[in-house]
Amino acid sequence: MKQTDTKPEEQKLKRGLQNRHIQLIALGGAIGTGLFLGIGPAAVLAGPSVILGYALAGVIAFFIMRQLGEMVVEEPVSGSFSHFAYKYWGSFAGFASGWNYWVLYILVSMSELTAIGMYVHFWWPEIPLWSSSLFFFLAINALNLTSVKVYGEVEFWFSIVKVVAIIAMILFGIYLLVSGSGGEQATVQNLWNDGGFFAKGLFSSDGKGGYQGLFAAIAMIMFSFGGLELIGITAAEAENPETTIPKATNQVIYRILIFYVGALVILFSLSPWKNITTDSSPFVMVFESLKGFQFDLMGKTVYFTSIIANVLNLIVLTAALSVYNSCVYSNSRMLYGLAEQGNAPAFLSKLNKNSVPIKAILVSSLFAAICIIVNKMIPDKALEILMSLVVSTLVINWLMISFTHMKFRRAKDAGGIKTKFPSFLYPLSNIICLIFLFGILIIMWITGMKMSVELIPVWLIMLYICYLLVNRSKQKARANADRAE
Repeated sequence: MKQTDTKPEEQKLKRGLQNRHIQLIALGGAIGTGLFLGIGPAAVLAGPSVILGYALAGVIAFFIMRQLGEMVVEEPVSGSFSHFAYKYWGSFAGFASGWNYWVLYILVSMSELTAIGMYVHFWWPEIPLWSSSLFFFLAINALNLTSVKVYGEVEFWFSIVKVVAIIAMILFGIYLLVSGSGGEQATVQNLWNDGGFFAKGLFSSDGKGGYQGLFAAIAMIMFSFGGLELIGITAAEAENPETTIPKATNQVIYRILIFYVGALVILFSLSPWKNITTDSSPFVMVFESLKGFQFDLMGKTVYFTSIIANVLNLIVLTAALSVYNSCVYSNSRMLYGLAEQGNAPAFLSKLNKNSVPIKAILVSSLFAAICIIVNKMIPDKALEILMSLVVSTLVINWLMISFTHMKFRRAKDAGGIKTKFPSFLYPLSNIICLIFLFGILIIMWITGMKMSVELIPVWLIMLYICYLLVNRSKQKARANADRAE
């Protein structure tokens, strides 16, 4: 594997992300559309116990982030977990880990760009969906092409909007509960009324061939935390990785408790959980509860009813833009890292004068743009397969991070090296994470996500074939070079 530290300084990624950037990037990774809109389906499956589900999944996510954090603080290089898989596990593991992550966020980019077009369409229905998606596609990519500081600054403010929005909703929810303004239905007893906290059971059948309950919901909940691993991607461009990465990683658990668990406790108290549907969330209910409020503006009475939908749409649009902004950043850095390893074309490791991997950004964006076109042209069944692949690649990603960390620690322990930021409860936490993630696969198989599980071996075989082809190309190049000498 090529070593990045042997390159001239001007050919390395620049450490331009400040502490405040890292903190808000990490925070933004924990708050996305999964929190604002994805809670509804999970709540329908589990009832009030979905709160416990988010807490449990959050602990697993925190363990994995600590495992990743230990590796990137020790070796803050480009490629993140792909670098570690390559170095401590093997060449195929590094190849598969990096390309799996890249494909994952190409597919996520596709879905977020499509969602952005829909959110803009809410305000201006006369604007075609493809044109608004194209506008933000060009704008976000242009920002990322300038410098890493611009990316960090943009993501900082996107995250500020999301954090302010959720804090405002939590505070307003508390106000409604304490003041009684939320109505008679607003009471903490909603957490255990209507069948109790475990109203849907731990794992039970609904009698129609479908499964519900806490464990069924956990499979859906787990994917709300996808994106937290972005902390590891930023390590090569953080100004002070030994300080900022541990701080951001350690705060993940508190953010999960406040922004997920704390918010859900408040919001589930505002209304009976049975009012929640698969296409709504407790956050929507908070906005709906504003209907009775009004205020005077320049002599005119303005009702909150008229701005509820607009505020919610602005929040989810910001969340989608934030996710896509991070996709552009993380995909380009992973592609750059793969090129450094020799697992991607060498031209992708070229940097511009601002130390930005401009070619990696352009290539990643090209594939994301193709996905938008495909999304408009392919039948519904093909789109379902693509979304199933997103789920599959995310599970592979987290499994490989935890297993790679075990390989990393064994190598360090064998060399008598004490790491700067050791993870919690090694190797017990790794074993817990691996068992949990394999359990998620079993739950997915039972609860109607069978295709996602079936696609995993198919995808790994495809990656292995690509790996063999790349290796054969490398061998031919070396042989030609030897003959030329």
